Amino acid sequence: MKRPETIGPTAAIEPAAVSPRLHRIVEVDALRGFALCGILLANVLVMSGLDGLSGGSAGPTASGLDQVAHWLVMALVQTKFYLLFSFLFGYSFTLQMDAAERDGASFAPRMLRRLLGLFVLGALHAVLLYPGDILTTYALLGLILLAARAVDPARMWRAALRVYGVVAGLYLLLGAAVALVDTGEGDEGLAASAASAASAAELSAAYRRGPADAVRANMDAWSDILVGLLMMGGMVVAAFLAGFVAGRRRLLADTGTPERTARLRRICFWGLAVGLPGGVLMAAGTVGPLGARWEIPAFILGMLTAPALSAAYASGLLLWFTTPRGARLAARLAPAGRMALTNYLAQSVVMALVFTGYGAALYGRVGAAAVLGGTLLFYGFQLAASAWLMSRHRLGPVERLLRAVTLWGRPAPRG
Repeated sequence: MKRPETIGPTAAIEPAAVSPRLHRIVEVDALRGFALCGILLANVLVMSGLDGLSGGSAGPTASGLDQVAHWLVMALVQTKFYLLFSFLFGYSFTLQMDAAERDGASFAPRMLRRLLGLFVLGALHAVLLYPGDILTTYALLGLILLAARAVDPARMWRAALRVYGVVAGLYLLLGAAVALVDTGEGDEGLAASAASAASAAELSAAYRRGPADAVRANMDAWSDILVGLLMMGGMVVAAFLAGFVAGRRRLLADTGTPERTARLRRICFWGLAVGLPGGVLMAAGTVGPLGARWEIPAFILGMLTAPALSAAYASGLLLWFTTPRGARLAARLAPAGRMALTNYLAQSVVMALVFTGYGAALYGRVGAAAVLGGTLLFYGFQLAASAWLMSRHRLGPVERLLRAVTLWGRPAPRG
């Protein structure tokens, strides 16, 4: 089963706003650009054939460095960044509402077209490139935001807490049930391990063959993706609602005031205090040294504390962005965030070319350290390419297409 973070990126995820007069919030774009890196690090473990393999790496290249690299990604990245993207989606939803109001346009038809565009892009993405797509999920769950957009922010915040509470309760029950069940090291356990190994070998062979086989493997994974969607859907909705509340209260628009600085510091402190131990526990259960019996319970506990670490990342960066060095970092990250949808899809194209039969077919043949190191280099390239493109155009290529669908015939500004 694909893990929640690997159900997709992205992004965006929430690309550029639809109004040509909308003032962009650099900090929001920079946070989205930062989250783009985390999404890529999580997704590449799946695309390369490393996710879910014992010991954090696979094949003859396995090493202690591979173990450490995979462990760090599980502790610090996995399940944290799809929540940050979901929060930003909810925040940007309010900016879309404001843009429609300024344009004198009806918001509901405009947003329905936008969500439909995201869904179509996501379906194509899932079939052709990466089954762990997030765009279709955002398109479907975005209907909840559309229906609840008139709700008072205070009520919306309480709803977000209730959704998280219900999801947490269900997860904890599942984790407790798994922990109480003997994993079995007898005949049944050996048979299950053999079946899992056979399935992994079959998947590897499929992705190493031609594009048609890769597409069939992507489609075969949809049942696992559906299970993952059911698992992550509640967390995404809670993050949507929290982001919507933050957008309505403009909590990211001015982070330099003393009151908001103090609030961000508190969030960062408590987020690290709660989220880091949860991330360490998740890594210990999924990569080691905890045994297989504790893998699912540890992952669940890590997933439930992931919102705290996501909040710590966001608040810590927002505090840093108010400093001279932080402002320079925000300026480097923001262009990638402005064209997050284009970058997200480009990541999948490159990963498919490297790891599947579309290109080099290195699925399961490269260790985690090399995969993650190459991923960071590619992300650096995306930052540079995004800065170059955004210095010449207002929108990325896919953002421009989505905007055309959103506005549906209204003239778009040049840029």
